[in-house]
Amino acid sequence: MRPFDYTRAESFESAVATLHDDPTAAVLGGGTTLVDLMKCGVTAPGLLVDLTHLPGHDGIDADASALRVGALATMSEVAVHPQVRRRWPAMSEALLKGASQQLRNMARIGGNLMQRTRCGYFRDPTFAECNKRDPGSGCAALHGENRGHAVLGTSEQCVATFPGDLPVALTAFDAVVHVLGPDGPRVIPIEEFYLLPGDTPWREHPLHPDELITAVEVPASPAAAFSHYLKVRDRVSYEFAAASAAVGLAIGADGRIVDARVALGGVATKPWRERSVEAALIGQPAEPEVFRQAATLAAAGARPLEHNGYKVELARRTVARAFVELAGQR
Repeated sequence: MRPFDYTRAESFESAVATLHDDPTAAVLGGGTTLVDLMKCGVTAPGLLVDLTHLPGHDGIDADASALRVGALATMSEVAVHPQVRRRWPAMSEALLKGASQQLRNMARIGGNLMQRTRCGYFRDPTFAECNKRDPGSGCAALHGENRGHAVLGTSEQCVATFPGDLPVALTAFDAVVHVLGPDGPRVIPIEEFYLLPGDTPWREHPLHPDELITAVEVPASPAAAFSHYLKVRDRVSYEFAAASAAVGLAIGADGRIVDARVALGGVATKPWRERSVEAALIGQPAEPEVFRQAATLAAAGARPLEHNGYKVELARRTVARAFVELAGQR
């Protein structure tokens, strides 16, 4: 790890000003991703701007229309909050399955949204080919070990899998991200917050270098209140998803589905909304065979590599199982 300077921000506004004035500066929240990348030699900020001591940005507030979570709230605080568990259970489950208890106690929601891929080629600078780390150098995963890499949203420049859990649930339920920069606040829909790699895989989000996440807001809905997050992985403890699904249902009095939500994790370069599956479920009875048939539409357009073709079928089975498990809770 290279030497760096450290400062505590006095406010979000002062942190934005520091980031604007010093292009080598990086924001420190829980540090659970940033410090790892500094140790790996992937990033080397000249200045760390610590936000963790700022008051008033860790609130968790819910009303009839939405949940609003401050960027400095910890994963643990949000996961166990009574309103989140009751009205947005898929969010709670995603957070609880996203890291160990120790990491959840440290990691902040803003930082969780900004976590970087766990692609081994990205995180090991001894591999020269990584367009995400070194633009124009190539993508070693295309013809290397790619069992854990993405099959959706990929390009010839990058096939790195998005690693997060919470953003998958946020994508299913139309969250928005509140951001502050030198020109003031703005709001970014979660589906626009994560960018496809295309020809610029080093651009993972539309934030400017001097902008900060201040909060996340999630609308309330019957489908969010009756929701589930299923994570399939090689081992149960402390492992990233081979495939995951955040699902939600609203079921009418006649037993037919009036709203359905599906987003995939672990198989794409960003959280992946499955609107074709959602559309296929509307108006149908909430029955296992209906879920299985609709799930066959998931992962359409997948581009498997040499070692990760299993993820296509796994994604479909994960969606079907998530719905079956959810419907069984009625």
